[in-house]
Amino acid sequence: MDKKKRLFIQLLSCLLHNANLPGFFTGRIYQGPAKGICAPGLNCYSCPGAVCSCPIGALQASIGQSGRKLPLYIAGTLVLFGALLGRGICAFLCPFGLFQELLYKIPSKKFKKSSLSRKASLLKYLVLGIFVVYLPLFYLAKNGVGSPAFCKFICPAGTLEGGLPLMAANSRLRVIAGALFGWKLFVLVFVAIASVFLYRAFCRFICPLGAIYSLFNHYALFGVEVNESECIGCNECVKACKLDTKAINDRECIRCAECAGVCPRGAVAVGGTGKEKKWRINRKES
Repeated sequence: MDKKKRLFIQLLSCLLHNANLPGFFTGRIYQGPAKGICAPGLNCYSCPGAVCSCPIGALQASIGQSGRKLPLYIAGTLVLFGALLGRGICAFLCPFGLFQELLYKIPSKKFKKSSLSRKASLLKYLVLGIFVVYLPLFYLAKNGVGSPAFCKFICPAGTLEGGLPLMAANSRLRVIAGALFGWKLFVLVFVAIASVFLYRAFCRFICPLGAIYSLFNHYALFGVEVNESECIGCNECVKACKLDTKAINDRECIRCAECAGVCPRGAVAVGGTGKEKKWRINRKES
């Protein structure tokens, strides 16, 4: 797919996620009715511009309040997003994904994927299980109130989109900021530096939302497909991918369709999962 078109979609999505632009100047968090709706991408609830909720934050909050009961609304929303686009949300709709891609454009030595990075990509499932599910339940059992552990201790998107803008607009927050904010700032700086050298470092190794969407990747309604009758098995699509993919639409594929530009047979297509719904991408695009 044309990189400029994808960049335009990413920028538009970032704007729509954070359409409350006056909030960046007032330092106030939007709390209108739209905040009851989950956005598809990782976008902090506390960002002054955010008009919707972050699905990971909402999932933790729901688990922490409902205990062992499955939060059906949040689960249903994630299933809907996953069933429609899978990790295509990472490639086109996630604001923090765009942030990492822009950092990767900084000239530097780049570390390519390897068997080690493929194994390290499993860490995000551990993050999902421990910080998004287990710890909220642990704090609920211990204190009677759950804690959004991922947002509190890890999420660099929350620090970038929520913590820093709120600090900039509110002098009182700067005064009371303590060790926890210092730790979160360290995590953000670490992820930002890593993203200069490693393509989408946070998405690949840490992001629990990407871990959830990856479960739907092979079956999502819209995405990238391969015309089996034209594919010659050269594996150029996988070799050109900067992520830890072994095949198109595996758990690490973000369905960006940029691999279509390197296919010598033009066998990579974008569209629905049914062959009759697919259309061929011009293989000269990149």
